Amino acid sequence: MPIELPMIWIAILNVTLWPIIQLALALGFTRMPAAWFDAPDRGFRLETRVFYQRWLGVKHWKDRLPDGARWIGGGFTKNALLATDAAYLERFILETRRGELCHGCALLFVPIFCLWNPWWGNLVIIGYAILANLPCIIAQRYNRLRLRQLLSRMQARPIP
Repeated sequence: MPIELPMIWIAILNVTLWPIIQLALALGFTRMPAAWFDAPDRGFRLETRVFYQRWLGVKHWKDRLPDGARWIGGGFTKNALLATDAAYLERFILETRRGELCHGCALLFVPIFCLWNPWWGNLVIIGYAILANLPCIIAQRYNRLRLRQLLSRMQARPIP
């Protein structure tokens, strides 16, 4: 049963709390040690570039997503590949895990909004949460897949 609040307060809570949650998560995840995200991927076995490109069309929209690292001091910018050495690619892969987990955690906050929103407001909040976070998760996974393929090709190439 939602808490009874005037509609203006519901709107204020919804509009102000989401940015606070997203920024707090981004700040928190940026401050976490990189080693926490240095783990083997446990992705879907059917995950392929074809899936992301053909079925999700990720190549057409991923560059339009904002890079939150720019808004937070000390974040790793992921909107462009700035180097191609193995250490940089491994760090980039690690940062895609950090970003994916951060956006995934944001989705966990949806039930809090159910405390004061009417049923139709919950639908709006769920829609917003999905639209604001799922594309970022998809782009992180797609980029990680591409970076892992690039890294494995580099490591298979003989050193001259």
